[in-house]
Amino acid sequence: MNDLEIVDSSFTATINAPFETIDIPGWCFSLSEQEYQECSPAHITAGFTTAPDGRRMSINVEIIGGSLMVQHYVETLGRKDRLVLESVSDIFPPAGRTTLHVLWEMSVKAIDSGRCEFTNRVRSRATEEFKASLERQGIPFDVFRAQRQPMSIAHNRSETPLFAASIERAALRHGTADRLSA
Repeated sequence: MNDLEIVDSSFTATINAPFETIDIPGWCFSLSEQEYQECSPAHITAGFTTAPDGRRMSINVEIIGGSLMVQHYVETLGRKDRLVLESVSDIFPPAGRTTLHVLWEMSVKAIDSGRCEFTNRVRSRATEEFKASLERQGIPFDVFRAQRQPMSIAHNRSETPLFAASIERAALRHGTADRLSA
């Protein structure tokens, strides 16, 4: 763990769909607000747009550990089986707005002809702005990290199987459509 890392959590879940029917970026960048909300009670809203440089961007709003977060996830790698998104996320703790750096990686690998293993990995680290905010409040970084980790890990643990189920539904819809058009 580096000196600014807050959490690195990874969880897996099974997707009951063939590997070739899964398209994680296609799912992420077409996810409806309702579908996003159904993946966690902490999820408020989501949408998608493009970053100033033209890359795809997912905007997610959620509450983790009592703090509102607005995540501006920019696609840094987009393959059907792996999506890496990076965000300098706005966070609104009681002491005022600041930022965190979040790296969100989703991947899938085939288990057999009809099932896949989905991995949802989230890593966050403090920005210099966030570290300065803690210092102004007299909160040692290690104390903040120790308090934040369980909440972030619990959030990732609970949303992973729900994301997998949502990806499965999308894969099965598209797989059925592909078979019907053939």
